[in-house]
Amino acid sequence: MQTRTPDKWLMLAVSMLGQVSGTLFVNAAPFLIPYLVRERGLSLVQAGFVASAPLLGITVTLFAWGVVVDRLGERFSMVTGLGLVTVCAVAAAWSGSLVALATFLFIGGAAGGSTNSASGRIVVGWFPPHRRGLAMGIRQTGLPLGVGLAAVIVPNLVASRGLTTTLLVIAAACAVGTVLCAVLIVDPPRPDRAAADAQHHLANPYRGDRRLLRIHAVSVLLVVPQFTVWTYMLVWLIDTKEWSTHWASILVAVTQLLGAAGRIGVGAWSDRVGSRLAPLRQVAVLAAVTMLLLGFLEPTPVAVVLIVVATVVTVADNGLAFTAVAEIGGPFWSGRAMGIQNTGQYLVSAAVPPVVGALVTGLGYEAAFALVAVFPLLAIALVPVRGEHAKA
Repeated sequence: MQTRTPDKWLMLAVSMLGQVSGTLFVNAAPFLIPYLVRERGLSLVQAGFVASAPLLGITVTLFAWGVVVDRLGERFSMVTGLGLVTVCAVAAAWSGSLVALATFLFIGGAAGGSTNSASGRIVVGWFPPHRRGLAMGIRQTGLPLGVGLAAVIVPNLVASRGLTTTLLVIAAACAVGTVLCAVLIVDPPRPDRAAADAQHHLANPYRGDRRLLRIHAVSVLLVVPQFTVWTYMLVWLIDTKEWSTHWASILVAVTQLLGAAGRIGVGAWSDRVGSRLAPLRQVAVLAAVTMLLLGFLEPTPVAVVLIVVATVVTVADNGLAFTAVAEIGGPFWSGRAMGIQNTGQYLVSAAVPPVVGALVTGLGYEAAFALVAVFPLLAIALVPVRGEHAKA
């Protein structure tokens, strides 16, 4: 009996929902910063360390989850990881100390890395090359949508209902994601390993080719402005611009929706021009310019518009880089390649909250935003000039 091929758009939708639920957990912590500072008496740097706990957790397991995807499949990775995230969210909800809270956030973040490579492989595996840019752009909206949900839910819910209720709501969302992935995800087909070995498709794509390493480096540099505006936009609006928590969180959520639309747009653009790397270079240029302007104009009302633009621009590169990495990595290395890609990004992103918090404390937001512009400037020259080979 012939197995029916699942609808690729359904696979995209479910994998994206899984990504959204995992992202909601991992990125909830930065939106706890105002609560931790005001209600728990933490300094901005201390709260930044708590906020970085799930990011540190996800960093140490991304490559391992990539190996799981390559060896055991996408569905197994997503269901197992999201199930563990759900358990950790419940445990964090009932934790009795900040140390316990940070610990469960760390472990949950480690489990949340399961969705990154797996959902990316589902897109690359089910969609043809001329549709992958658009499909991956849609898939990548899972990150800003998850952050947007966190921006709306976490600061308002923790202020009105407390930390326990907030984390239980997040646990419920992760449980739904787990069930949907378990019921609906179908692993994409892979070539026969023996035939692939005969055609050298199992060879390490990092040997004799520096494109993957250069793309990893570009993404690491570009994640600094991304997590700077993600982590500190809310508290900047509240403390510096004197916005209420309600309206500040709504603006943050709107910017995440705009960022999601931007990812879809640049993905479709990359399909149209037949390249992921040329648009990636242009995004790096825009990120550098936007962060410089934000730094210089931070004291003015224009800064609110600029930080919205910065939020959109600084997330646009992820889908482009992720698709390029998956295509160059091929069907038997893309899980690990995407794991390495995300490991570098999350390693740096985990350092962003406390480091930028220290910069803001010592120099102010104006100088901090301007200094962050150095990173996309460095990224521009590192984008590979040779074309990609879509073999995944």
